Amino acid sequence: MNSQNIPDVSTVSRIAERPRVLITGGAGFVGAHLTHRLVQNGYPVTVMDNMTRGRLTNLSDYLHRIRVVQADIRDRTVLAAAMSGVQVVFHLAAQSKVIEASKNIEECMAINVAGTANAVQVAREVGVRRIVFTSSREVYGEPARLPVVETAALRPKNPYGMSKVAGEMCCAMAREDGLETTIVRIANAYGPGDYDRVVPNFLKNATAGLPLILNGGDQVLDFVPVEFVIDCLIRAGFGSYVPGPLNIGSGSGTTILQLAERILALSRSRSRLEVRQRGDIEVSRFIASTSNTARLLGLKLQTHSLAGLENLISSSENRVMRARVV
Repeated sequence: MNSQNIPDVSTVSRIAERPRVLITGGAGFVGAHLTHRLVQNGYPVTVMDNMTRGRLTNLSDYLHRIRVVQADIRDRTVLAAAMSGVQVVFHLAAQSKVIEASKNIEECMAINVAGTANAVQVAREVGVRRIVFTSSREVYGEPARLPVVETAALRPKNPYGMSKVAGEMCCAMAREDGLETTIVRIANAYGPGDYDRVVPNFLKNATAGLPLILNGGDQVLDFVPVEFVIDCLIRAGFGSYVPGPLNIGSGSGTTILQLAERILALSRSRSRLEVRQRGDIEVSRFIASTSNTARLLGLKLQTHSLAGLENLISSSENRVMRARVV
């Protein structure tokens, strides 16, 4: 990613005087990247994660510099202890798989709604200053027009999207009681350390010479490098207070077919494409309107949704080569 898009985190750190931070879901994909960036910049960080999707190996380079609490966010006693003395909470913990959430709606609601209600209530009780809540592009459902602005109607088409709308409402209610809550709606983030989603699945199969399975292929989605997502989260957490909601995306659309073809080209893979029938549970069209986010957070817009693919593939190839040598 172009270095011009990366905010001056050191400046943000000086302004914020490095407050104590809690990251729920901090051992997951986005959470681990956020943990790394904050630790590198001297923030005292506590990670709370039940390790359902999170992995301690994601934090291996920083375990000696952070506090890790392996627990569920529905445990109010543990949550209150983890938030003690914390000024900023990044609430990323969630059942984040659309299909899995639809298979177990009760669990999805318990984690994503009751868990978020717990987070904001406990934060208010222990004196947390600000919570940044990671919502999702799934709250919009199938949008009437593209790109999607933050004022578009919320019409989720699956339980996961519905749970995120409810989480946003929890934050809005807490805001009325004086807690600073910022809502960010993240598009399809990708980057090192992710697994069991479309980009890492395509990359894994392309590297192994296996078919890339396209469930449809004509879906138009907004892919955004995880590094830019972290830039936005940091500005939302430590910059001037912006309630949101704020879209975090690239502002451009890519079809699943284009994504697959790009991965094959960059990885020089001869894997074939296998097109299957698309399911109807996930949103099939989304491009984020990001001008509001860029203006309010003081960031330069992304220019292309697949801008980080080349570096991702290069780093993946290097890891494979090192493993072979060992």
